[in-house]
Amino acid sequence: MSAELPPADRRYIPTHQWAREVAPGRFEVGITAFAQDALGDVVFADLPKPGATLVAGESFMAVESVKTASDVHAPLAGTVVEVNEALRDQPELLNTDPYGAWLVRVDAAPDALSAPGLMDAAAYAAAMG
Repeated sequence: MSAELPPADRRYIPTHQWAREVAPGRFEVGITAFAQDALGDVVFADLPKPGATLVAGESFMAVESVKTASDVHAPLAGTVVEVNEALRDQPELLNTDPYGAWLVRVDAAPDALSAPGLMDAAAYAAAMG
């Protein structure tokens, strides 16, 4: 893994997912570079359906690689309003740009990124060692 700090415009959870506010009360959720590196080449993203409810800290989908399958945990609670359809045909986008290739967009409370357990980039990088 790179020694670079992850992007500062989002919050992270220890299971290597991130959330970024893209509009008031609307957030993108994705996996970190650490998660992508641990997975290896991603070959499939089992995206949820719009309308699915995310519970903070709970698994809401899986990502499969040539090495393994891994649950993806929700960094915040909310309702899926959009999935990244590009990942259905090009899951490898997660390999090349894990911070640009979001998984889902979620409507949540405007203060969702203030929830306990969410780390800023420096705290997440420190936790990863």
